[in-house]
Amino acid sequence: MRALVQRVRHAAVDVDDETVAEIGPGLLVFVGVGRADTADHARKLAEKVVGLRVFSDGERSMNRSVADVGGEILLVSQFTLYADTRRGRRPSFEPAAPPDEAQALYRSFAEALTELGFPPKEGIFGANMQVRLQNDGPVTLWLEYPSGV
Repeated sequence: MRALVQRVRHAAVDVDDETVAEIGPGLLVFVGVGRADTADHARKLAEKVVGLRVFSDGERSMNRSVADVGGEILLVSQFTLYADTRRGRRPSFEPAAPPDEAQALYRSFAEALTELGFPPKEGIFGANMQVRLQNDGPVTLWLEYPSGV
């Protein structure tokens, strides 16, 4: 499972010119699900996201988590995080989980965030979404579980 995490001042998701989710300061999390991912991967990645110390402690150091600062989480499904671009110019999405499996594990990730005390605001799985954000820092991190977290 992969996540692209951005510290934001605010972020929103629009579908069909209507805002479906919006947050103030917090984390914008794009999540992709691979073919070998499990609910355990989703839980561990959610724990990592909630515990990331990427917010300032007032001394210019990143020592505070989203929990410490009372921030919000905006979650967006992003199968293109599994794009394979090694051959040619058109990405292959073969490494991504099929939509039904991906949606179930995306839900597991969202539920894990909720259980950890951070019910996310969400885009709409599989929809054509427009994401608006003001990246803070900028701080952008790539997380992957089971490797790289």
